[in-house]
Amino acid sequence: MPPVTEPTQLLPLFRERVWGREKLAMHFDKAPRNLRIGEVWFTFEENQTSLGGTLGQLITAHPEVLGTGGDPQHPGICPLLTKFLFTTQRLSVQVHPDDDYAERHHQSLGKTEAWYVLDAEPAAELAVGFREPLSRQRVESAAKSGEIERLLDWRKVEAGNVIFVPSGTVHAIGAGLTIFEVQENSDITYRLYDYGRPRELHLEHGVEVSQLGPHQSPARTRFLSPGREELVSCPYFRMERLRPQNSIVIAAGQPCYMLLTCSKGTGVIRGAEFKAGQCWMVPAGNDEIRIEGPDTEWIATYRAEQPAAGVSVG
Repeated sequence: MPPVTEPTQLLPLFRERVWGREKLAMHFDKAPRNLRIGEVWFTFEENQTSLGGTLGQLITAHPEVLGTGGDPQHPGICPLLTKFLFTTQRLSVQVHPDDDYAERHHQSLGKTEAWYVLDAEPAAELAVGFREPLSRQRVESAAKSGEIERLLDWRKVEAGNVIFVPSGTVHAIGAGLTIFEVQENSDITYRLYDYGRPRELHLEHGVEVSQLGPHQSPARTRFLSPGREELVSCPYFRMERLRPQNSIVIAAGQPCYMLLTCSKGTGVIRGAEFKAGQCWMVPAGNDEIRIEGPDTEWIATYRAEQPAAGVSVG
């Protein structure tokens, strides 16, 4: 079976959510009708690919596509999950476990994540961490009474904002937001409060893993080269924004896979047309890739100790 060396498009997987939207932006013209879609996933095992078959099947047949970015404890998955979020209501007040806790209790990766705000209504806001240090007893009682909502550190956000949310950070996303999210590939969420919705809460696990004070991990944008900025760097992933005036060139032989999501514009990638709202996987050991897309914007994410070499934005 020949190796996979060219970029593979990852086709969207639509997830219905009570806080989602019936009409999506970002050119998702094939979204299911009359459903409230809150999340659009790209790197789950069940996502279809442009090669035919699912991403899980691709990784099983060609584990080398992950390169140094694979996870030894979970070799059959892409360790990063990328998605779009579309909100019309507040999401639950929630928290995610770290890798150790998630492995012990769920045989799963933990969930550290980062958000890039693509669009925000004028009053849109989200919460990360608490306004002041709290005890476990206070958090648990506040979750039961609903007081936890006002104890959170709510902040206004606008397009272009970046928020880093390490595991253990209590958080909530508000209404009127379109967000691109990069996270560890885990769906472990502990709900602490859900505004009276009839969904399960997970107070015992949630309070145990929560950081009980203000958010201490601001995202710091760093210039890498013209048209290339690092938005988040952490042990689990790197998140970059690429804004070419003309094109992007990714040198051959990258040691780690890279996920490229177009957040603005249209163009051509290796002879295939792309548009905003699409995601592509560049495999490890790739051929040289050239993306022609004047004035486009991309979010690139991958797992590496240093910024990827051989990425030119011109």
